[in-house]
This record gives sequence, C-alpha cells and structure tokens, in this order.
Amino acid sequence: MLQAASAVRGTVPPAVRPAGSSSLLLTENQQWIGGPPPLMDKLSPRERELVLKQGRRKVLNRGQTLFSQGGKHDGIWLIESGRIRVFYTSPLGREITLAYWHVGNFVGGPEVFEGTVHQWSGVASSNCSVVHLPGKELRSLAAEIPSLAIGLIEGLTFKGKCYSALAQMLGTRSITQRLAHLLLHLVDLYGVEDADGRVIAAAFTHADIAHMVGATRQWVTISLKRMQEKGIVLTKRSQIVVCRTDVLEEMRGHASD
Repeated sequence: MLQAASAVRGTVPPAVRPAGSSSLLLTENQQWIGGPPPLMDKLSPRERELVLKQGRRKVLNRGQTLFSQGGKHDGIWLIESGRIRVFYTSPLGREITLAYWHVGNFVGGPEVFEGTVHQWSGVASSNCSVVHLPGKELRSLAAEIPSLAIGLIEGLTFKGKCYSALAQMLGTRSITQRLAHLLLHLVDLYGVEDADGRVIAAAFTHADIAHMVGATRQWVTISLKRMQEKGIVLTKRSQIVVCRTDVLEEMRGHASD
C-alpha cells in the first residue's frame, strides 16, 4: 500500500525529531515503512559538522522550484524543514509525483555529484529550509568519510526501489485502487478524529492527489464526489473526511475502474 517513509534526520538529534515528518510515496512493500536508511545519523558529530560546513543553506516558499527536470545538476539538498515534492513531467506536459520528501531526506538524485542534468523536478510543497551540498565538495566528503558514502548508496538504493515500485503499481493497479490506497494512507499519516470520521489534516488539492495516483484532477473530483454520495468520504472546508475506512480497504483490494 502507500507507505510512509520515516524521514532521514540529518541535522535533528533523534530525541527531538518532529512528529509527522514521514515521507509520502506510493508502494505496497511493507518492508519500506521505516523509510530510507539515515544519512547524517551515521556520522559522528565532528563528521556532521564537517559536512554541513560545506553546505549552503537556502530557504524556499511554498510553490518555489528547487531544481528543474533537464536543468544542470550539481549535488544534493538536505531538507531541514518543510516538504519537497519530486515529480516527472512527460513531453506532453503531464505530471506524475514520485514522492514527497520531508525533514532529513536528501533530494536531487539519482546523480549525487555533478556533470549531468536532473531527471525530474523538485518543488517546495510547503515553506522549506534546505542545505545544498555541491557535487564537487560532496565527492570529496564521500571519499573522506566512509559512513557518508555508505549512507548515500543506501539512500539511493531505497529511492530506486521505491520508484520501481511506483512504476509497478501504476502498471498493475487500477486508478480507483490507487486512490483508495492513497486516502487510507493519508489517514494513517495525517488523520485527526472528527465527529464524521477522520479528517486528513494536510493540504492536498485534487490536483495533488491526481499527480500521486496517475489521474486527472477532473477524475479525482468526480471520484471523490461519488464516494461522498455513498457516504465513504465527506468534503468539509476544503478538507477530506474519511468516514468508511472499511469500504476503502475493500476498494483497494478489489476495485476496478
């Protein structure tokens, strides 16, 4: 199902890691609930300081582009706060969201050094603070700090498996099943008890949901309206309230478009 990948906390000590900072990606693999292996957590305090000294902090407002598909690539970004959406755009302009990455994750792969172009784009889906580690400096740091090199490899391996799983789900699950998967996991991540059910207390538009399940915004709007007519969900103040998780569970296992 759609799992939460626990954030890689690069600069936040484990004891004070923020709640609700899991990353959001489409996968059915239960083994990936824990998320990608930590990157900066593997480093000693001295090594972390050394890495961050090479970094350049950048603040982004919601909707601001961090890197663009086809643009020159140079290094990675560590997320200190906020949420980054990474997505691929087809030649015809259609988008598919690959994942939402949160505090401690790094974005900018699959290349992590320099000399190529970005394979997809990254945009701030909330106000963010990131630390840019340029490719040349990152290459030197990886040669000097084995734990950092191993962390990069493990993180890229995890991301590769996740994106492969996304392609498999898009090819084998119906859109209705994927929508049911997504709604259930948004409830797990952001659900707040309400008189009518559980409110998804996070800002995801119909377009955001469409980009995650591989549909159009219009299809998502129509589908949610049908679900509301059946008492499965309820739209309230621009938020989605899930009233019948049991029905969604059945839909994600047996639905057809």
